[in-house]
Amino acid sequence: MSTKILVVDDDVNICELLKIYFEKEGYEVIQSHDGADAVQTFKYNDPDIVLLDIMLPKKDGLAVCREIRDMSSKPIIMVSAKGEVIDKVLGLEMGADDFVTKPFDMKELSARVKAVLRRAAKRDNSADDEAVKFENIEISLQKYELKIKGVPVDIPPKELELLYFLASNFNHVFTRDQLLDKVWGFDYLGDSRTVDVHVKRLREKLEGVSDKWRLKTVWGVGYKFEYNA
Repeated sequence: MSTKILVVDDDVNICELLKIYFEKEGYEVIQSHDGADAVQTFKYNDPDIVLLDIMLPKKDGLAVCREIRDMSSKPIIMVSAKGEVIDKVLGLEMGADDFVTKPFDMKELSARVKAVLRRAAKRDNSADDEAVKFENIEISLQKYELKIKGVPVDIPPKELELLYFLASNFNHVFTRDQLLDKVWGFDYLGDSRTVDVHVKRLREKLEGVSDKWRLKTVWGVGYKFEYNA
């Protein structure tokens, strides 16, 4: 079966351009032109990946991204003319896997799609025999679940993967580039600020959970999951 891409953009010409290009590469392409329809189209068609504009009628792309994340961990790439840092940060905070700024190069976008799909396949095929557990926290990749004090907490897939990796290697310091390599994949085309955004969001979720561990910034180096038994 062909890999299915949902393209969401109110510019019909862009949708058609992406449809022609990706169909030539062997993908099946579904289109949607407003945010409300995009959510329903996702539900009914279960695409493998979503290319999602931010500026959409009826419901903006950030809201669409959040709603998709509430029901699925399928990869999302934001594709938008809004290329300021704050826009990228908001997209990543809503659970997007990558962010591409318009105007984009088709070959670069295709490379990003392939990279995100490879990471998703690797994630789905990964074996997680045991959850990582510390005081008041349990992280399972097999179930894609974070429990704080025994209660499941909503968390985007990439935040969970980052937390799992750091906690699995507690007290070990990793640079941002190392974390991009280990969590996002060596072929990730984004920048290191992605790590900062995800750490910030994790800290908000984990604040006050325990005084025996924390996500610590090692200035000039990177981050670690610090555990004091």
